[in-house]
Amino acid sequence: MSTPTNLTAAEAMLSRHSVRKYDPAHLIPEAELNEILELAASAPSSWNLQHWRFLVIQEEANKQKLLPIAYNQQQIVDSSAVIVVLGDTEANLVAEEVYGPALAGGYITQEVHDTLVGNVTRAYANSTTIGREEAIRNASLASMQLMIAAKAKGYDTCPIGGFNPAQLIETYNIPGRYVPVMLITIGKSLSPAHGSGRFPLERSVIQETF
Repeated sequence: MSTPTNLTAAEAMLSRHSVRKYDPAHLIPEAELNEILELAASAPSSWNLQHWRFLVIQEEANKQKLLPIAYNQQQIVDSSAVIVVLGDTEANLVAEEVYGPALAGGYITQEVHDTLVGNVTRAYANSTTIGREEAIRNASLASMQLMIAAKAKGYDTCPIGGFNPAQLIETYNIPGRYVPVMLITIGKSLSPAHGSGRFPLERSVIQETF
């Protein structure tokens, strides 16, 4: 089922629903998939460390290996691609890679550079949980942005939390610094997704304090 492209942000958000039945014959063009991933990667992140990594699964053999890892959900093999969203638990190690070019380009001073790198280094050194917490938090921001970008370009998606992370890591040789956050199927839907209700705003919003 086709979806109009060039949707506004509001249209993409409101029309996005989780789709589990895809056209298995549809191949997503590499340029379109890369554009969606680039848009996803424009998400905000703590200290701009860009904690997300996207493992793209498109080959049939790799989808078949992923199928039992995702508890045999048929959408894994029917979708055009599965994006394995990973979070970098050691994102502090890329701080110089992030701030060095900004310093060299004159966008920040040496003092600001040293302060930012020092803040990141201390934060990760002083906490045993921050690496995993930040990895999941920031990769989740990119995941949502990926799904909105896909919808705006006429594709449907479904976030999947039901999978075996240990088997995923072993099967796809995922380095230890990365934590699997979710799988996202992407493709062309075969039938309209059913809508889902939302709580009224007054149920979800608390003004100032409980």
